[in-house]
Amino acid sequence: MIPLLGETDLSTGLLIVFALCLFAVVAFEFVNGFHDTANAVATVIYTKALKPIVAIPWSGFWNFLGVFAGGIAVAMGILKLVPLDTLMALPVSVGACLVLSVLLAAIIWNLGTWYFGIPCSSSHTLIGALIGAGIGFTWYYGGSGVNWHKAEEIGLSLILSPLIGFGLAVLLMLFLKHVVRYKALFHIPQGEDDRPPLLVRGILILTCTLVSFFHGSNDGQKGVGLFMLILIAFLPARFAINHSVPDAAVIKTLDQTEIVLQTIASSNVAQGTMFVQVNQEIEQVKLHLMDKSVTDKAGTFKFRKEVEGLVKSIAALESNKQIDINTENRLELNRKLSELKHLTDFAPIWVILTISIALGLGTMIGWKRIVVTIGEKIGNEHLSYAQGASSEIVAASTIGISTVLGLPVSTTHVLSSGIAGSMVASGGKSNLNKGTLKSIGLAWVLTLPVSIGLALLLFVFFHLFI
Repeated sequence: MIPLLGETDLSTGLLIVFALCLFAVVAFEFVNGFHDTANAVATVIYTKALKPIVAIPWSGFWNFLGVFAGGIAVAMGILKLVPLDTLMALPVSVGACLVLSVLLAAIIWNLGTWYFGIPCSSSHTLIGALIGAGIGFTWYYGGSGVNWHKAEEIGLSLILSPLIGFGLAVLLMLFLKHVVRYKALFHIPQGEDDRPPLLVRGILILTCTLVSFFHGSNDGQKGVGLFMLILIAFLPARFAINHSVPDAAVIKTLDQTEIVLQTIASSNVAQGTMFVQVNQEIEQVKLHLMDKSVTDKAGTFKFRKEVEGLVKSIAALESNKQIDINTENRLELNRKLSELKHLTDFAPIWVILTISIALGLGTMIGWKRIVVTIGEKIGNEHLSYAQGASSEIVAASTIGISTVLGLPVSTTHVLSSGIAGSMVASGGKSNLNKGTLKSIGLAWVLTLPVSIGLALLLFVFFHLFI
């Protein structure tokens, strides 16, 4: 449940906009459910491993669980694309403009591509919308409206993941053809009653489950990140810092961090200045611990900046090659870093639950358009069991690794490229439907510029009226 807003200074108009933004982020994740998750069930449906009436709720359930188990690394990566610190120092209406422009741009493009049955990346759409709104922010308020370093890191993962998916699917299919040589794997189902053998069916259901779970753990986090962006933009004092962590626990973490740093410093006398600086930052965080409050925006903002500065300093010290840190101290320092990051990088359980439900329900509605494209139109032949399983295995592993690394990837593009790779390995380039691949490729190329431009225009529009 969202905490009561009576302690905030939001006007009636901004409260309405706040409610609209919350509705929009749930709508985005709902659309994401039937837009992207359709990829996970396409292979089990078209290989007759599961009927749609079973596959859809099954996938929705594992998407739901994936959001809960996936952590928040990807969500925080989304948040770091925008200038949160600068945003907190400005009127709430500025944050409202940014959030609304991002959400509406992403929803408009997602719905448009879904309507035409084009598998398009919700990740690309969201990143583009964040960049476009960030550019609009810079236009009006100066400074850096976009974290370009983070955008480059995320952009690289979005570009490389489909190429990796294609290559790995080709290799896996060749391995199945020339090493495993299990004929049943390469059967193309004919008619409604032509179902895969039990073992093959189990493999296909397992891979569908894994893709659904990892889709939730990666794409679901993007919704969590957006939800937190809204809460921080409208209610910074309440949500910019994790107030659920007791002050006594923060003091304990800071004291233990000092002890670890003293131990490391004793064997690194030459770098003593660095340790003195970090210890001073720790004392500053202790000093302003009582300044943070769910009703004091300025105090909370100051405390957040000091915690973020301390985390950066400790991370820089830990990664410094000139400083000798044994394994035990390094592990302990990393534990303390994680505890400190939890003060700024967090999401309440009710936020995660809301996004989980929206993604899970969205999976069960509107899935058919994308499923048809994935199952029938990427190749010139029906999916074989081996093609379905190999593309899903590649997609699940790629998305899972990306989630651990905190990088958002496109489930759509990874799975689509995996299916294309499995088709090439089966029959060469002639086995691909060039028309469908052209549509997917065009959507891939256009998504970023269109979502950037749309979000920028919306930011300018909302800036005039909010």
